[in-house]
Amino acid sequence: MNTIIHDRVLKMADILLLEQTTIREVAKKVGYSKSTVHKDLTIKLPKIDYSLYLNVKKLLDYNKMIRHIRGGESTKHKYEEIKYQKY
Repeated sequence: MNTIIHDRVLKMADILLLEQTTIREVAKKVGYSKSTVHKDLTIKLPKIDYSLYLNVKKLLDYNKMIRHIRGGESTKHKYEEIKYQKY
């Protein structure tokens, strides 16, 4: 595997784990698409560092488990802001 890709994958994994963030936020931070970040972390990372992949997978599974809650909170805040802008 290309060393640039190797370093990129490890950097993305480190950002995800250190900041306990989502793939979307990692993609914004590193300047790649969500699809690229997801592919790197789920397909390429196990080939590079399997133990690191297991930690990343735990966080990705957790994020997937609570995504409906995050979406609901986001929608709630959106409509609260609209409500206060009218008055």
